[in-house]
Amino acid sequence: MSRNATDLQVSARTRRRPHQRLYLPSFVLAAVTAWFVWEGVTTLQRYGELGSALAGARAELAGPLVLVFVAVALGCERLWPAERRRLLAKGHLQDALYLALFVGVMIPLITLLGVASAHLLVAHVAWLEAPWTKSWPRWLLVGVTLVAMDGCNWLTHWADHRYAALWRVHAIHHSQEEVSILTTFRTHPLVHTASFVAAAVPVIALMGARPIAPVLITVYLCLGALPHANVPWTFGPLGKVVVSPAYHRIHHRADGRNDINLAIVLPIWDILARRAVFPERGATPCRTGLAGRPIPVEQDAVPLRLPLLLLVQLAEPFAPAGTTSRETYDQTRWGAPARG
Repeated sequence: MSRNATDLQVSARTRRRPHQRLYLPSFVLAAVTAWFVWEGVTTLQRYGELGSALAGARAELAGPLVLVFVAVALGCERLWPAERRRLLAKGHLQDALYLALFVGVMIPLITLLGVASAHLLVAHVAWLEAPWTKSWPRWLLVGVTLVAMDGCNWLTHWADHRYAALWRVHAIHHSQEEVSILTTFRTHPLVHTASFVAAAVPVIALMGARPIAPVLITVYLCLGALPHANVPWTFGPLGKVVVSPAYHRIHHRADGRNDINLAIVLPIWDILARRAVFPERGATPCRTGLAGRPIPVEQDAVPLRLPLLLLVQLAEPFAPAGTTSRETYDQTRWGAPARG
């Protein structure tokens, strides 16, 4: 090929249309999320429950029990750190901003997503409801539902690592190089859409219109948050039943595959999918983050101010494909087989 032809191809690539400079699947996901939010708002307004539903969700997901749990976990990180850090490490400060975003934006968002998902499933897929569960004891029904929800959360987490469009919004969570309990809240708003639709299926199928006690949702949130704590705990034999911080840290490692140890609370899903790599007691904690830093992070040598960096990180999934997190997606998808 002549040099002139090569120059013309390069010039053509640089003169792409504006929409070609953006990652359109992220805009589609944003539009779908906005539609679900609208459905949730109109459904709650129809019954005059919008304010009470949002207030109840905030008490459930950011109430005293959750705040005390986070404070205790932070204390444990200072006493028994897997990786010793400064108290006001950059990663902790940035994730604290994500916690504020969670309380102010994420909780209303996921509440509306949950309401919309349940409403649409009941309205259009009513055959999902299993009438034979009405005779089950309450404790059994709730227990089976929570286990099924955890399985659906595993499935959507697997999809986050399998499909580029979902990985683009999930990669922000993996970009943290100083993982702590606060990293639980380091998520993009769009990451919750698929998971809440999927989790609503077993709830509607098994529970129908019967609610799950809010305290159980709070406990599930805490069990899903604890594995992010910066502590070396493996939980011993219990670590084969409940995800431990050492187990989940392997999922966040910067080198090698991170499509292993996908479980949120119960490792059984990883075991069944042959994606479980259990930590060795006393092993050196692995480095966390994304190799090559495809997303701007607070640990950069010349970092942006944290609030501005937060906006840059949230805008990253809309950036052109193939320039940032897509490269990491390809590496993790086709990485070497897991060992352990």
